[in-house]
Amino acid sequence: MPPTEAQDRPARLTVGVVGAGRVGPALAASLQLAGHRPVAVSGVSDASVRRAAELLPDVPLVAPAEVLARADLVLLTVPDDALADLVSGLAETGAVRPGQLLVHTSGRFGTAVLDPATRAGALPLALHPAMTFTGTSVDVQRLAGCSFGVTSPDELRMAAEALVIEMGGEPEWIAESARPLYHAALAIGANHLVTLVAQSMELLHDAGVQAPDRMLGPLLGAALDNALRSGDAALTGPVARGDAGTVAAHIAELRRHAPQSVAGYVAMARTTADRALDHGLLKPELAEDLLDVLADHGDGPGPARGTSAPDSSAPDTSGPHTSGPDPDTPGPDTPGPAPDAPDAPDTPDHGPEEGDR
Repeated sequence: MPPTEAQDRPARLTVGVVGAGRVGPALAASLQLAGHRPVAVSGVSDASVRRAAELLPDVPLVAPAEVLARADLVLLTVPDDALADLVSGLAETGAVRPGQLLVHTSGRFGTAVLDPATRAGALPLALHPAMTFTGTSVDVQRLAGCSFGVTSPDELRMAAEALVIEMGGEPEWIAESARPLYHAALAIGANHLVTLVAQSMELLHDAGVQAPDRMLGPLLGAALDNALRSGDAALTGPVARGDAGTVAAHIAELRRHAPQSVAGYVAMARTTADRALDHGLLKPELAEDLLDVLADHGDGPGPARGTSAPDSSAPDTSGPHTSGPDPDTPGPDTPGPAPDAPDAPDTPDHGPEEGDR
Protein backbone atom coordinates (compact mmCIF):
# COMPACT_ATOMS: atom_id res chain seq x y z
CA MET A 1 0.00 0.00 0.00
CA PRO A 2 1.55 3.34 -1.02
CA PRO A 3 2.20 5.86 1.78
CA THR A 4 -0.35 8.60 2.26
CA GLU A 5 0.84 11.94 0.96
CA ALA A 6 1.17 14.69 3.60
CA GLN A 7 -1.48 16.83 1.93
CA ASP A 8 -3.97 13.96 2.23
CA ARG A 9 -3.49 13.59 5.99
CA PRO A 10 -5.40 15.64 8.57
CA ALA A 11 -3.36 18.21 10.48
CA ARG A 12 -3.66 16.36 13.75
CA LEU A 13 -1.55 18.66 15.94
CA THR A 14 -0.61 22.29 15.95
CA VAL A 15 3.14 22.59 16.54
CA GLY A 16 5.14 25.31 18.26
CA VAL A 17 8.89 25.80 18.67
CA VAL A 18 10.52 27.50 21.65
CA GLY A 19 14.08 28.27 20.55
CA ALA A 20 14.63 28.71 16.81
CA GLY A 21 18.14 27.29 16.79
CA ARG A 22 19.28 24.65 14.36
CA VAL A 23 17.19 21.78 15.70
CA GLY A 24 13.70 23.10 16.41
CA PRO A 25 12.75 24.46 12.97
CA ALA A 26 14.05 21.30 11.28
CA LEU A 27 11.97 19.04 13.51
CA ALA A 28 8.89 21.23 13.05
CA ALA A 29 9.39 21.18 9.28
CA SER A 30 9.60 17.39 9.32
CA LEU A 31 6.40 17.20 11.38
CA GLN A 32 4.76 19.47 8.85
CA LEU A 33 5.65 17.00 6.09
CA ALA A 34 3.90 14.35 8.20
CA GLY A 35 0.67 16.35 8.25
CA HIS A 36 1.01 18.43 11.41
CA ARG A 37 0.73 22.24 11.35
CA PRO A 38 3.42 24.57 12.73
CA VAL A 39 1.71 27.66 14.16
CA ALA A 40 4.30 29.57 16.20
CA VAL A 41 8.02 29.84 16.84
CA SER A 42 10.11 31.90 19.25
CA GLY A 43 13.50 33.39 18.41
CA VAL A 44 15.03 36.84 18.44
CA SER A 45 18.39 36.79 16.67
CA ASP A 46 18.89 37.42 12.97
CA ALA A 47 20.01 33.83 12.56
CA SER A 48 16.83 32.55 14.20
CA VAL A 49 14.63 34.72 12.03
CA ARG A 50 16.47 33.52 8.94
CA ARG A 51 16.16 29.85 9.92
CA ALA A 52 12.48 30.17 10.72
CA ALA A 53 11.80 31.96 7.43
CA GLU A 54 13.58 29.25 5.45
CA LEU A 55 12.23 26.17 7.21
CA LEU A 56 8.90 27.47 8.53
CA PRO A 57 7.74 30.17 6.10
CA ASP A 58 4.69 32.18 7.19
CA VAL A 59 4.87 30.82 10.75
CA PRO A 60 4.75 33.83 13.11
CA LEU A 61 7.58 34.64 15.52
CA VAL A 62 6.12 35.19 19.00
CA ALA A 63 7.15 35.06 22.66
CA PRO A 64 7.61 31.61 24.25
CA ALA A 65 4.43 31.87 26.33
CA GLU A 66 2.46 32.66 23.18
CA VAL A 67 3.95 29.61 21.47
CA LEU A 68 2.47 27.44 24.23
CA ALA A 69 -0.87 29.25 23.97
CA ARG A 70 -1.16 28.38 20.27
CA ALA A 71 0.27 24.86 20.03
CA ASP A 72 -0.85 21.37 21.02
CA LEU A 73 2.71 20.05 20.64
CA VAL A 74 5.58 22.29 21.78
CA LEU A 75 9.24 21.59 20.96
CA LEU A 76 11.54 23.00 23.64
CA THR A 77 14.77 23.24 21.66
CA VAL A 78 17.03 25.25 23.94
CA PRO A 79 20.47 24.50 25.44
CA ASP A 80 20.71 21.86 28.16
CA ASP A 81 21.66 24.37 30.82
CA ALA A 82 18.70 26.61 29.96
CA LEU A 83 16.05 23.91 29.86
CA ALA A 84 15.20 23.55 33.56
CA ASP A 85 14.78 27.29 34.10
CA LEU A 86 12.68 27.59 30.96
CA VAL A 87 10.33 24.81 32.06
CA SER A 88 10.01 26.22 35.56
CA GLY A 89 9.34 29.70 34.23
CA LEU A 90 6.66 28.53 31.83
CA ALA A 91 4.96 26.48 34.54
CA GLU A 92 5.09 29.28 37.11
CA THR A 93 3.55 31.80 34.73
CA GLY A 94 0.67 29.49 33.86
CA ALA A 95 1.72 29.10 30.22
CA VAL A 96 1.46 25.29 30.32
CA ARG A 97 -1.94 23.83 29.40
CA PRO A 98 -3.23 20.45 30.62
CA GLY A 99 -2.99 17.80 27.92
CA GLN A 100 -0.33 19.72 26.00
CA LEU A 101 2.57 17.66 24.65
CA LEU A 102 5.89 19.17 25.75
CA VAL A 103 8.91 17.71 23.92
CA HIS A 104 12.50 18.61 24.68
CA THR A 105 15.43 17.57 22.49
CA SER A 106 18.23 17.53 25.06
CA GLY A 107 20.42 14.45 25.05
CA ARG A 108 21.39 14.93 28.68
CA PHE A 109 17.94 14.94 30.24
CA GLY A 110 15.03 12.53 30.35
CA THR A 111 11.53 13.61 31.31
CA ALA A 112 12.25 14.53 34.95
CA VAL A 113 13.43 17.98 33.86
CA LEU A 114 9.88 18.58 32.64
CA ASP A 115 8.35 17.79 36.07
CA PRO A 116 7.14 21.36 36.76
CA ALA A 117 5.19 21.31 33.52
CA THR A 118 4.00 17.75 34.12
CA ARG A 119 2.52 18.85 37.46
CA ALA A 120 0.67 21.52 35.51
CA GLY A 121 -0.88 18.84 33.31
CA ALA A 122 1.57 18.67 30.38
CA LEU A 123 2.49 15.38 28.71
CA PRO A 124 6.32 15.07 28.84
CA LEU A 125 8.55 13.55 26.16
CA ALA A 126 12.33 13.56 25.63
CA LEU A 127 13.14 13.06 21.93
CA HIS A 128 16.82 13.58 21.13
CA PRO A 129 17.91 13.24 17.49
CA ALA A 130 21.39 11.73 17.27
CA MET A 131 22.39 13.99 14.41
CA THR A 132 24.36 17.15 13.70
CA PHE A 133 22.38 20.13 12.47
CA THR A 134 23.32 22.98 10.14
CA GLY A 135 20.19 25.13 10.45
CA THR A 136 19.28 24.59 6.79
CA SER A 137 16.79 22.48 4.85
CA VAL A 138 19.34 19.67 4.49
CA ASP A 139 18.65 18.82 8.14
CA VAL A 140 15.12 17.70 7.32
CA GLN A 141 16.49 15.21 4.80
CA ARG A 142 19.09 13.93 7.26
CA LEU A 143 16.40 12.96 9.73
CA ALA A 144 15.47 10.04 7.47
CA GLY A 145 16.78 6.98 9.32
CA CYS A 146 18.18 9.07 12.19
CA SER A 147 18.10 7.41 15.61
CA PHE A 148 16.33 9.32 18.38
CA GLY A 149 17.11 8.76 22.06
CA VAL A 150 13.61 8.54 23.51
CA THR A 151 12.51 8.72 27.14
CA SER A 152 8.84 8.89 28.09
CA PRO A 153 6.32 7.69 30.65
CA ASP A 154 4.98 4.26 29.79
CA GLU A 155 1.58 5.63 28.85
CA LEU A 156 3.15 7.95 26.26
CA ARG A 157 5.47 5.44 24.58
CA MET A 158 3.16 4.99 21.60
CA ALA A 159 2.87 8.75 21.12
CA ALA A 160 6.65 9.19 21.35
CA GLU A 161 7.27 6.39 18.89
CA ALA A 162 4.72 7.78 16.45
CA LEU A 163 6.26 11.27 16.49
CA VAL A 164 9.77 9.93 15.89
CA ILE A 165 8.62 7.74 13.02
CA GLU A 166 6.68 10.62 11.48
CA MET A 167 9.88 12.66 11.49
CA GLY A 168 11.61 9.84 9.61
CA GLY A 169 13.56 8.63 12.63
CA GLU A 170 14.05 5.41 14.53
CA PRO A 171 13.30 5.39 18.29
CA GLU A 172 15.89 4.03 20.72
CA TRP A 173 14.47 3.79 24.24
CA ILE A 174 16.78 5.27 26.89
CA ALA A 175 16.08 4.91 30.61
CA GLU A 176 15.87 8.13 32.61
CA SER A 177 18.91 7.16 34.68
CA ALA A 178 20.97 6.34 31.55
CA ARG A 179 20.52 9.69 29.80
CA PRO A 180 23.83 11.27 30.98
CA LEU A 181 25.82 8.18 29.92
CA TYR A 182 23.99 8.06 26.58
CA HIS A 183 24.80 11.73 26.05
CA ALA A 184 28.46 11.30 26.99
CA ALA A 185 28.76 8.45 24.49
CA LEU A 186 27.47 10.62 21.66
CA ALA A 187 29.76 13.48 22.66
CA ILE A 188 32.80 11.18 22.58
CA GLY A 189 31.82 9.84 19.17
CA ALA A 190 30.66 13.00 17.41
CA ASN A 191 32.02 16.10 19.16
CA HIS A 192 35.50 14.67 19.71
CA LEU A 193 35.59 13.32 16.17
CA VAL A 194 35.29 16.85 14.81
CA THR A 195 38.20 17.96 16.98
CA LEU A 196 40.36 15.03 15.85
CA VAL A 197 39.58 15.54 12.16
CA ALA A 198 40.17 19.31 12.29
CA GLN A 199 43.47 18.75 14.09
CA SER A 200 44.53 16.12 11.58
CA MET A 201 43.77 18.46 8.68
CA GLU A 202 45.82 21.24 10.26
CA LEU A 203 48.81 18.95 10.73
CA LEU A 204 48.58 17.65 7.16
CA HIS A 205 48.47 21.22 5.90
CA ASP A 206 51.57 22.02 7.94
CA ALA A 207 53.24 18.96 6.40
CA GLY A 208 52.64 20.38 2.93
CA VAL A 209 49.53 18.46 1.88
CA GLN A 210 47.55 20.68 -0.48
CA ALA A 211 44.16 19.02 0.00
CA PRO A 212 43.98 17.49 3.49
CA ASP A 213 40.24 16.96 3.23
CA ARG A 214 40.58 14.97 0.02
CA MET A 215 43.34 12.85 1.54
CA LEU A 216 41.43 12.18 4.77
CA GLY A 217 38.00 11.57 3.25
CA PRO A 218 38.51 8.01 1.94
CA LEU A 219 40.74 7.05 4.87
CA LEU A 220 38.36 8.24 7.58
CA GLY A 221 35.34 6.91 5.72
CA ALA A 222 36.89 3.45 5.62
CA ALA A 223 38.02 3.66 9.24
CA LEU A 224 34.53 4.68 10.40
CA ASP A 225 32.88 1.93 8.39
CA ASN A 226 35.32 -0.66 9.72
CA ALA A 227 34.87 0.53 13.31
CA LEU A 228 31.07 0.40 13.07
CA ARG A 229 31.25 -3.09 11.59
CA SER A 230 34.02 -4.60 13.69
CA GLY A 231 34.63 -2.44 16.76
CA ASP A 232 38.10 -2.79 18.26
CA ALA A 233 39.03 -5.45 15.71
CA ALA A 234 39.32 -2.59 13.21
CA LEU A 235 42.23 -0.99 15.09
CA THR A 236 45.33 -0.46 12.95
CA GLY A 237 48.43 1.72 13.11
CA PRO A 238 51.59 1.98 15.17
CA VAL A 239 49.96 1.84 18.61
CA ALA A 240 47.98 -1.33 17.85
CA ARG A 241 51.15 -2.86 16.35
CA GLY A 242 53.34 -1.83 19.29
CA ASP A 243 55.69 0.30 17.16
CA ALA A 244 57.18 2.27 20.03
CA GLY A 245 59.82 3.93 17.84
CA THR A 246 57.20 5.32 15.46
CA VAL A 247 55.09 6.63 18.32
CA ALA A 248 58.15 8.30 19.84
CA ALA A 249 58.90 9.94 16.48
CA HIS A 250 55.31 11.18 16.26
CA ILE A 251 55.51 12.76 19.68
CA ALA A 252 58.85 14.41 18.89
CA GLU A 253 57.43 15.94 15.70
CA LEU A 254 54.29 17.12 17.44
CA ARG A 255 56.36 18.74 20.19
CA ARG A 256 58.31 20.59 17.49
CA HIS A 257 55.43 21.67 15.23
CA ALA A 258 52.22 21.47 17.28
CA PRO A 259 52.94 21.16 21.01
CA GLN A 260 49.29 21.76 21.82
CA SER A 261 48.51 18.42 20.15
CA VAL A 262 50.85 16.27 22.27
CA ALA A 263 48.53 15.75 25.25
CA GLY A 264 45.66 14.64 23.04
CA TYR A 265 47.87 12.29 21.02
CA VAL A 266 49.31 10.68 24.14
CA ALA A 267 45.90 10.29 25.79
CA MET A 268 44.38 8.67 22.70
CA ALA A 269 47.45 6.47 22.19
CA ARG A 270 47.17 5.18 25.76
CA THR A 271 43.47 4.50 25.33
CA THR A 272 44.13 2.77 22.01
CA ALA A 273 46.85 0.64 23.59
CA ASP A 274 44.50 -0.28 26.41
CA ARG A 275 41.81 -1.46 24.01
CA ALA A 276 44.27 -3.20 21.70
CA LEU A 277 45.67 -5.16 24.64
CA ASP A 278 42.21 -6.13 25.87
CA HIS A 279 41.32 -7.50 22.45
CA GLY A 280 44.56 -9.35 21.81
CA LEU A 281 45.77 -7.05 19.03
CA LEU A 282 48.77 -5.65 20.90
CA LYS A 283 51.29 -8.15 22.25
CA PRO A 284 52.17 -7.58 25.92
CA GLU A 285 55.93 -7.80 25.23
CA LEU A 286 55.60 -4.93 22.71
CA ALA A 287 53.29 -2.95 24.97
CA GLU A 288 56.00 -2.37 27.59
CA ASP A 289 58.24 -0.31 25.30
CA LEU A 290 55.24 1.52 23.92
CA LEU A 291 53.89 2.40 27.37
CA ASP A 292 57.37 3.47 28.41
CA VAL A 293 57.39 6.00 25.55
CA LEU A 294 53.92 7.24 26.43
CA ALA A 295 54.71 7.47 30.15
CA ASP A 296 57.51 9.92 29.41
CA HIS A 297 55.25 12.42 27.62
CA GLY A 298 52.46 14.63 28.92
CA ASP A 299 49.92 14.32 31.68
CA GLY A 300 47.09 11.89 31.29
CA PRO A 301 46.01 8.32 31.91
CA GLY A 302 48.55 5.83 33.14
CA PRO A 303 49.52 2.48 31.64
CA ALA A 304 46.92 0.34 29.96
CA ARG A 305 44.92 -2.16 31.94
CA GLY A 306 46.39 -5.62 32.27
CA THR A 307 50.02 -4.56 31.82
CA SER A 308 52.91 -4.00 34.14
CA ALA A 309 54.53 -0.63 33.72
CA PRO A 310 58.29 -0.49 33.24
CA ASP A 311 60.37 0.32 36.32
CA SER A 312 60.45 3.98 35.35
CA SER A 313 56.74 4.27 34.63
CA ALA A 314 54.74 7.29 35.66
CA PRO A 315 51.88 6.85 38.15
CA ASP A 316 48.45 5.97 36.81
CA THR A 317 46.39 9.14 36.67
CA SER A 318 43.68 7.80 34.42
CA GLY A 319 40.12 8.89 34.85
CA PRO A 320 36.96 9.45 32.86
CA HIS A 321 36.66 12.42 30.55
CA THR A 322 33.19 13.62 29.86
CA SER A 323 32.01 16.54 27.82
CA GLY A 324 30.11 19.58 28.98
CA PRO A 325 27.25 21.26 27.15
CA ASP A 326 27.52 21.84 23.45
CA PRO A 327 29.57 24.92 22.54
CA ASP A 328 27.11 26.10 19.89
CA THR A 329 24.45 27.27 22.32
CA PRO A 330 22.65 30.53 23.00
CA GLY A 331 21.74 31.99 26.33
CA PRO A 332 18.64 30.72 28.17
CA ASP A 333 15.46 30.97 26.11
CA THR A 334 13.12 31.67 29.01
CA PRO A 335 9.56 33.02 28.80
CA GLY A 336 11.11 36.32 27.74
CA PRO A 337 13.28 36.82 24.63
CA ALA A 338 16.88 35.65 24.79
CA PRO A 339 19.81 35.65 22.39
CA ASP A 340 20.14 32.70 20.05
CA ALA A 341 23.08 30.51 19.17
CA PRO A 342 25.85 31.67 16.85
CA ASP A 343 25.22 30.66 13.25
CA ALA A 344 27.45 27.57 13.11
CA PRO A 345 26.75 23.85 12.67
CA ASP A 346 25.36 22.11 15.70
CA THR A 347 26.52 18.78 17.09
CA PRO A 348 24.73 16.25 19.28
CA ASP A 349 25.00 17.05 22.68
CA HIS A 350 23.76 15.91 21.18
CA GLY A 351 24.99 16.47 18.79
CA PRO A 352 24.86 16.43 17.15
CA GLU A 353 24.37 17.51 19.51
CA GLU A 354 22.93 17.74 20.93
CA GLY A 355 18.09 21.78 21.43
CA ASP A 356 18.71 25.30 20.32
CA ARG A 357 22.36 24.39 20.30
